[in-house]
Parts: sequence; structure tokens; C-alpha cells
Amino acid sequence: MVRQAAQESSHTVIACQNCGLYQLCLPMGLNSADTMLLDHYVKRKRMLKRGQILYRAGEKFDCVYAIRSGSVKTYISTDDGRLQITGFHIPGELLGLTAMDENRYNCEAMALEATSVCEISVECFEELARVIPSVHYQMLRVMSKEIKHNQELMLLLGKKNAEERLATYLLSLSRRFAMRNYSSTQFNLSMSRGDIGDYLGI
Repeated sequence: MVRQAAQESSHTVIACQNCGLYQLCLPMGLNSADTMLLDHYVKRKRMLKRGQILYRAGEKFDCVYAIRSGSVKTYISTDDGRLQITGFHIPGELLGLTAMDENRYNCEAMALEATSVCEISVECFEELARVIPSVHYQMLRVMSKEIKHNQELMLLLGKKNAEERLATYLLSLSRRFAMRNYSSTQFNLSMSRGDIGDYLGI
């Protein structure tokens, strides 16, 4: 099913090993043979317009997504109807993994600009993990990074003033761009000031 979808004309096929985000995304740590096998499970390339929703909170967990280009924000709705930003995601980062626990997405994901993503269905993802055991380690690595990020965010919100929070966030974003061989000093902020303020609790 996924292999057929990957051949549709609406998707541009670029092998994982030829992608510029190879060392940041799901193939990281896989050998050449496993990476070629991974290509059979990944559907490319879904395009999102600015403001388009990738998935909504409460929807069934059916796919894991990898951002190829653009950026995405994730957020939840609070009991009083407000929106709380939970993260800003850039190329090479995975989306949807937090839905594994309850088998439903626990937040909404919206494109902040023209964005493209690769996707792999849950069924194919489970099969992939059986065929390529090292994928399990990659998932642990991604989850570990997510836990570390949440710990850093709690420290940021609890111990620093507004100016320090903003400076720390921009430095973190700079490092993330540098890891992708983008400029660490000149980059576009696709998120609004309001969204940044909401995320940082300012």
C-alpha cells in the first residue's frame, strides 16, 4: 500500500540516503542496506500550505512524519479554550511519536509555512521495526531527545526571566539550524511573536 502511494505522481521520490537530512532523521545510524530497505516503507512527499493542519488532537494515530522542509508548530487546547504551544519543529525532526501511548495524537500539528513531510504508516512502521531491529534504538534516541527537551523547557520556564528565556530559545534554534548546515546567525523565524511568547510563557 505504501509502496504504491510512493509511486503516485503527487509525490516526489528522493531516496533517504540521498536526502540532505539523512543524518538527522529516521535513517540515522542505519547501514546502507537497511537505509535502502527503509525507502520501501516511506511515502514522500506530502505538501502542506501555511496554516494547514497535519493532524488533530484525538485523531487515530496512523502515521509518523518527518519534516523535509519548512516548519511545523504543535499545540494543545487547554480546558479554558486557550491554545498552548508545545513545540516548533524544523527539517529532520519527527512528528507523531507522542501518540504511541494512547494510539491517538495528543496535540495538533500545523504548518507555519510551505512545508513538505515524509510519512510512514503505523503498520509499516511496526513491520519496519521487526525487519530492521536498529530502528528500535533510533526511536529510543528520538524519545530521549524529547525528554531532554522537556526538561530543558521546564528549567527555562522556572528559572529564567523573559529576556533570558528568549535569548536561550534563539540560541537553541541557532544550534538546531547549524546541525542542518544552515546559517546559525541568519535564519527566518516562521513562528509569530505571539507564538514564541506563548511557548516561552512570556
